[in-house]
Amino acid sequence: MPQLGETVLEAVVTRWLKEEGEAVEVDDSLVEVSTDKVDSEVPSPASGTLTKILVQEGETVAVGAALAEIDEKGKGDGSASSGSSEPARKAAPEEEPVAETPSSPEPSSPEPQMARQAGAASEAPAPAPPPSQIVPSAAEPMRAVLSPLVRRLAAEHRVDLATIQGSGTGGRITKQDVMAAAASRVDKPLSSQVVEFPAPAQPAETPRKETVLEPGPAGPGEEVVVVSPMRRAIAEHMLNSNVETARAWNTIEVDMSRVAHLRMLAGPSFKNQEGYSLTWMPFVCKAVTQALLKFPLVNSTWNGDGTITKKRYVNLGIAVALENGLIVPVVKGAEGMNIMGLARSVRDVADRARSKKLSPDDVQGGTFTITNPGTFGSILSVPIINRGQAAILSFDAIVKRPVVVTDEFGNDSIGIRHMTFLSISWDHRIMDGAEAAKFLAYLKELLEEADFTSDLGGLLPA
Repeated sequence: MPQLGETVLEAVVTRWLKEEGEAVEVDDSLVEVSTDKVDSEVPSPASGTLTKILVQEGETVAVGAALAEIDEKGKGDGSASSGSSEPARKAAPEEEPVAETPSSPEPSSPEPQMARQAGAASEAPAPAPPPSQIVPSAAEPMRAVLSPLVRRLAAEHRVDLATIQGSGTGGRITKQDVMAAAASRVDKPLSSQVVEFPAPAQPAETPRKETVLEPGPAGPGEEVVVVSPMRRAIAEHMLNSNVETARAWNTIEVDMSRVAHLRMLAGPSFKNQEGYSLTWMPFVCKAVTQALLKFPLVNSTWNGDGTITKKRYVNLGIAVALENGLIVPVVKGAEGMNIMGLARSVRDVADRARSKKLSPDDVQGGTFTITNPGTFGSILSVPIINRGQAAILSFDAIVKRPVVVTDEFGNDSIGIRHMTFLSISWDHRIMDGAEAAKFLAYLKELLEEADFTSDLGGLLPA
């Protein structure tokens, strides 16, 4: 089982793509696995015959464990090559899209440090020790492997990680371990958040426990199904985001008629050149990146120590609906792309998400997310904020509606226009309604009035 990300320690085998006795080649897709970050296909590390499957579908396997045995071609002794004795090679990369113009290097800005020392030394207890001080024993080989969430929670709740006995695989310290340790310290405040006005003392929090209902036998017309690892990860991620953030939302109506006209003019040439249609999404993505640069608070992170990190770059998450769930791959450096580049990049990550070709890096590092329920007919929606981000934009269906149109002389008339609602859910800890409303107003102005012709190059007729 290959390492599919720094914090990924195990995976669930969801489907074998080859059977015992079947011939395989190097880099053939061998098995599908599911982690809490992505669903991936594991390629064969060798050519030969798949002689034995060691992990069955539905079973959980640790990173580094053998998945199967392969008899390599040309070896008469019948010795088997184990999946754990030879590193699995990466699947062949997808063909690189044509470079967009203008180009921009991927921003090198590091992700913000999520766990900062909180408060003055005279007032706060010693912060949690860095991972280097947590020395794993032979019986706990994974003890020093700490996820960013564990580090942040330990810093926020002032928990000494060296004193925690990890309950995870190989002694790994989990979120539940940190929260349990924090709850036991009833004599100390759990939050290191700095407030600007007096607030009443809050009682110590206790770890939130999910109510587990024992399923009974299915009745007439009912079916009990096992939740997939992806659905479990989505459930935990969304619930935690909803609990952690102070979510509010705004919406604005946008006239997309100018964009519709550009799509009509450039669409045929774009499809002939790229092989797929020019959608609304790259225009919205372009406007969003420019609006985020103007309003960086919308593109920021709440650090939990009285600070906020504003990002001067845009790593744009694009929500992609899958048959069994939802995933948000990230277009890195989106602020430097034109509409052509964004169209290619969004298409690329969406295709790879649906074909299970994403790597863990493809779903990390996002600074802002766009979800597009409009493709399914939704006309107004309020999404949950992606954890670690300040806001998320919902792009709903574009429909023709009669609206009042005012000409340059102030005369009103009724016209048919391509209209949509753009809604933003935002974290009230980071910003107020005025900032969110100004962001939406500027986004509306860009989509209704900005000149996108230069982004479309030679696709427009002379």
